Amino acid sequence: TPNPDVMCNREIKFGVFLDYALEHGFDYVATGHYARMEETASGKSILEGVDKNKDQTYFLALLKSDQLDRTLFPIGHLTKPDIRKLALESDLPNAKKKDSQGICFIGNIKMQDFLREYVPDRPGLIIRAEDDVPLGEHRGLHYFTIGQRKGIGIPSNKDHQNYVVVGKDRDRNALLISFESPHAPRLYSSRCAVSSLSFTGPAISSESRIEAKARYRDPRVPISYSPTSDQSVEITFDDPQRALALGQVLAFYDGERLLGGGIYSRID
Repeated sequence: TPNPDVMCNREIKFGVFLDYALEHGFDYVATGHYARMEETASGKSILEGVDKNKDQTYFLALLKSDQLDRTLFPIGHLTKPDIRKLALESDLPNAKKKDSQGICFIGNIKMQDFLREYVPDRPGLIIRAEDDVPLGEHRGLHYFTIGQRKGIGIPSNKDHQNYVVVGKDRDRNALLISFESPHAPRLYSSRCAVSSLSFTGPAISSESRIEAKARYRDPRVPISYSPTSDQSVEITFDDPQRALALGQVLAFYDGERLLGGGIYSRID
């Protein structure tokens, strides 16, 4: 389950677009991310935006220090209401426009509709994880992500317990589901491996106690960080985390400071 916004930032906005701007004589690129930049002795650092509800540092976790050198975040010290007020005062046409929810550079289209255009359906069974009992059929594993509750197509039971996606068995092309619960198999994880590491400053090269965000809008949580190579690390969460998914991003923090991130390569 790759995160399109993280990849879009790394490859497009701070990759192709930044390179294009610099090649054409521009000194900096300013973006509307809710994040702050701070100058330190070792270079620039990214800090969480003042508006914690809109903070977007998670999506910047795979950037590298050289990409920050020519980047500005001019609205990170403001809140969303501040921005709307400024837009109204400047009579901008987007002052009352709804917050954008579309896929990066794709526009306002539902993810399933977008996938349907480019990835053919591959139907398979929906199986209850506890006892391997088939409960229905799905149109393709690519339409689902770990932790998903809506759109599974299997009704709740008489106690109004809802099913949740807990895994994908690719060998059988089966979608694994279970009732939402702290004891649901596979749904909560305390350990994982993270690879394809990227750091916005100096790399973390030794065992450390830091914080991490398992996904966008999640709070920072304490972790134990144990490097296994230059590009991989073993992570132990102090408390089990819900619905970690292979291919998603784990972002590393020191308080408000974004340190970097990596991609889940194994989840225990």
